[in-house]
Amino acid sequence: MSEKEEDQELDVGSEDEAAGKGTWKHAAFHVATTIATPAAYAPLPFALASLGWPLGVSSLVTATLATWYSSLLIASLWRWNGKKHVTYRLLADSIFGFWGYWSIAFFQQVASIGNNIAIQIAAGSSLKAVYKHYHKHGTLTLQHFIIFFGAFELFLSQLPDIHSLRWVNGLCTLSTIGFACTTIGVTIYNGKMIDKESISYSLQGSSSAKRFAAFNALGAIAFSFGDAMLPEIQNTVREPSVKNMYKGVSAAYSVIVLTYWQLAFTGYWAFGSQVQPYIVASLTVPKWTIIMANIFAVIQISGCYQTVSICGAIGFTPLDFIFPVLAFLKAGKMPKNRAVGISMRILNVGIAAWFSIVAVLGCIGAIRFVVEDVKTYKFFHDM
Repeated sequence: MSEKEEDQELDVGSEDEAAGKGTWKHAAFHVATTIATPAAYAPLPFALASLGWPLGVSSLVTATLATWYSSLLIASLWRWNGKKHVTYRLLADSIFGFWGYWSIAFFQQVASIGNNIAIQIAAGSSLKAVYKHYHKHGTLTLQHFIIFFGAFELFLSQLPDIHSLRWVNGLCTLSTIGFACTTIGVTIYNGKMIDKESISYSLQGSSSAKRFAAFNALGAIAFSFGDAMLPEIQNTVREPSVKNMYKGVSAAYSVIVLTYWQLAFTGYWAFGSQVQPYIVASLTVPKWTIIMANIFAVIQISGCYQTVSICGAIGFTPLDFIFPVLAFLKAGKMPKNRAVGISMRILNVGIAAWFSIVAVLGCIGAIRFVVEDVKTYKFFHDM
């Protein structure tokens, strides 16, 4: 049986099963956990440092509003033709046909592989940081902690479905807030200790380096909003599922605004253009709070891994920015009010066009950084 046939069998079976049991709060936990992981938003201050204040702030705010809007569109399309579409691929198949299904399948795989690699490294790095604090001359390496984390994730993978992860994801959402609050607080504390005259907010490097850094930053921002499984989450939500999903998505984005924006702005304010790609690496004191932030990061990432910057450009940008607005146009779900309908068409086409450009630029910037990093890369590098 092919992958598509298995998906279709799941879709048919879901019609006969009881409706989802989750509340809008559970949906919020799932959405917040899949998007707001430290591996995604801890690099945001570095992204702002590559763009500068005006372009950095406007890019972050635009991406937040665009993905929130796109997520609401996906929620509205879940039963657009009278039939539930319980996976992203089946929703795409129902609107765009064969190419829609396999395009989404490709982008989901790219997003999944890239995201899982990123969070494995981020979780292993956080565990190693905690270990080094208590065992300065310990023999365990970063690779050991990546393996430990992977083994724990293998255990969690035995849970049968997304809904069974609701309490795990609830804890992860609290850990997201804990990580953000701790890191923001320590960032402000460190920022006040630094002589502000020594902080520069100017873009670094040659004109070419600045250009590629800006491209890479756009890809990093796109990666930070990655959520490639909204229909799968919606399938766990009780009726009225669309209304509950609207509430869940909006609640999750409230958490995202409180974490993403505050951390991005305070991190860039505190360290300027010298901020590290992973904000925690820029923090120095007090040590115990940095350890706390790393523990929160591991807990949150453990849930994110379970729910399925070149990755942001190639994988998440089509899934989170481009497909939702085009699918809404194709499905013909425009409001009856002519003025509102025209406005939505213009907005949707604008989002699709702009973020298609972002995907290309982000990919170019990311590839260039990979090429540069390969020159100094070492296998099995340790912290």
